[in-house]
Amino acid sequence: MNAHFFASAIALALAAALSILAPADVSAQTASPGDTMLAEYFRAETASLAERCLADVKTLEDWTSRRAEYRRQLAEMLGLDPMPEKTDLKAVVTGKREHEFFNVENLQFQSRPGLYVTANLYLPKKQDKPAPAVLYVCGHGQVKKNGVSYGNKTTYQHHGEWLARNGFVCLTIDTIQLGEIEGIHHGTYREGMWWWNSRGYTPAGVEAWNGIRALDYLQSRPEVDGEKLGVAGRSGGGAYSWWVAALDERVKAAVPTAGITDLENHVVDGCVEGHCDCMFMVNTYRWDYPQVAALVAPRALLITNTDKDGIFPLDGVERVHRKVREIYGLYGADNQLGLQISEGPHKDIQELQVAEFHWFNRFLKGEDAPVENSGIKYLEPEELKVFETLPADEITSHIHDTFVPIAAAPQTPESKQTWSRQRDAWRQALQEKCLAGWPQSPAPLHLSEAFSEQREGLRLTVYDFESQPHVRLRLYVWNNVNLKRPSQVSLAVGDPASLPGWSKLRRNFGELLAADGLPEPVAGQEETPLAADAIQALFLPRGLGATAWDESPRKQIQNRRRFMLLGQTLAGMQAWDVRRALEAMRLIEVARGAPLQVSARGDLAAVTLYGALFGPSPEKLTLSELPVSHSSGPDLLNVMRFLDLPQVVAMVAERGPIELLTADREAWSYPAAVAQNLGWPESQLKIGSQATAEENEEGASQ
Repeated sequence: MNAHFFASAIALALAAALSILAPADVSAQTASPGDTMLAEYFRAETASLAERCLADVKTLEDWTSRRAEYRRQLAEMLGLDPMPEKTDLKAVVTGKREHEFFNVENLQFQSRPGLYVTANLYLPKKQDKPAPAVLYVCGHGQVKKNGVSYGNKTTYQHHGEWLARNGFVCLTIDTIQLGEIEGIHHGTYREGMWWWNSRGYTPAGVEAWNGIRALDYLQSRPEVDGEKLGVAGRSGGGAYSWWVAALDERVKAAVPTAGITDLENHVVDGCVEGHCDCMFMVNTYRWDYPQVAALVAPRALLITNTDKDGIFPLDGVERVHRKVREIYGLYGADNQLGLQISEGPHKDIQELQVAEFHWFNRFLKGEDAPVENSGIKYLEPEELKVFETLPADEITSHIHDTFVPIAAAPQTPESKQTWSRQRDAWRQALQEKCLAGWPQSPAPLHLSEAFSEQREGLRLTVYDFESQPHVRLRLYVWNNVNLKRPSQVSLAVGDPASLPGWSKLRRNFGELLAADGLPEPVAGQEETPLAADAIQALFLPRGLGATAWDESPRKQIQNRRRFMLLGQTLAGMQAWDVRRALEAMRLIEVARGAPLQVSARGDLAAVTLYGALFGPSPEKLTLSELPVSHSSGPDLLNVMRFLDLPQVVAMVAERGPIELLTADREAWSYPAAVAQNLGWPESQLKIGSQATAEENEEGASQ
């Protein structure tokens, strides 16, 4: 085992072949201490967010005074704040068909230039005045023949066909995944695109935007009564129904089917494992999902689900309904909210369809008659195809690259005042938008000595401390037994293989360290002796060493996604752990008063960088192989919308000396320029290779 063991919890760009509807792996197994700790942590964090969800809303005025800001926050978490410009849709009807019971048009429009949306517009056979209209947003229902995608819209055609047969106009639109133009919903789920988090991107935002622009298209049609618009969808489409209805008040009636549950189901019960990224906003403001649903109030809302749905469990759906019912009650609009539960699995069953159709009859047409027929598919996929040839200028397949803009490269400050303003703005953005999942106020560390032993002239002392409730971590500290007063204390975050005295320590205390999952020395690696007056320490943040959890690729991915749903990332919480470890090191009696040097490598170097930015500043920070960007390094929510790692290096360098061991000096030109412009001492920021560093140390000793 080597350094890769310790980076594995961060650098997990794993392309695991996971099905979108794969059930959560909840089989009973013997849980490791790390798994138990993680489960307790997720349970406590989830309970905290559930408890605060809408808790401050007691009156209608409480709600109405906050509603606009909540809607803005949701738009931001979907990458839609500020709202994009509503450019020309450039709608094109590519084909028309007349059926015995309805007419249908195959069409496409551009919700943004190059962001093509393929759709089918179902029209009543006979129509003498504008009709109410329903936007149907599809779930994942791939139809593909001979490598040609016909879109989800063909799977869900029966909804539009029934609505048109019964006097509605219905626009059924494809999603970016599994549509005629195939994009991606599985960035973190399967493709290792953790930079989606750092960019603040979720495909849910694209689907919401396409839905909003689809409403624009419906209102442009003379056949449509633009004041009577509804939205519906199932599974993924159920989620998009929530986004569209919550953001756009033109929707007067909504029927999301199997599209929502709460954080308890997703995080604690593991339902996140059955969902791709399109189901979730980037949870910057740490919402539970009833807060999304409440934004539809007091408009007509029917929540529909089955009682045996494995990825939208009944208990969570009912909890969401109860919470939302409180908001409808404030309006005195209880009759505008409904809950329809039918027997069955996660499937588009007839009973749910009938409930949907009845709801739209009631609230868009003012009719309460029984639904006499159900949805039937009348057309072949080929009859609903929009494109003969896909457009060369499409950006749909790679919209994740541009949908949420990243921060422009900053100008190098020419004065201390300019720098101070920029630095403070970045710190505020990090605290409010990227690291809001950190505890609001640090709890006591409760530092305690787990054990201390000496063997073969070395003393090993292990300390435990509480990073936050339910997260207790370890510091390993060793020194020569005859140490009187240390001249320096060195703390390594991560890989211990090259640490001074590690090989000897591992040999002498093998059974103790092996029990914590620490690796053996690398075979053939040269022994680095521990200086007589030095103290060496090792820290492993959560998920590593003694707190390692299930290392299977699937579990590693899904646990990272659980953090994401809580408005955190694993890397961000590991940075909090480093911050707390720096505080703990200052309390260890044997190390007090000695200068603290901290080192880390790779992705853990980036994690350590943030811990040092907000924690006690070490006397020296040495980072090896630090990623040059969050696009290739560990993920923090939204961070690239504001800054990137070179700017963080500059902020940390202002606080204390930092050395970057890298061969790519050009990548760090920004902090170098800041140091030069502001007149920092050369010792404040050093950039060079490992070889250069060793030569400098050798020269100094001579």
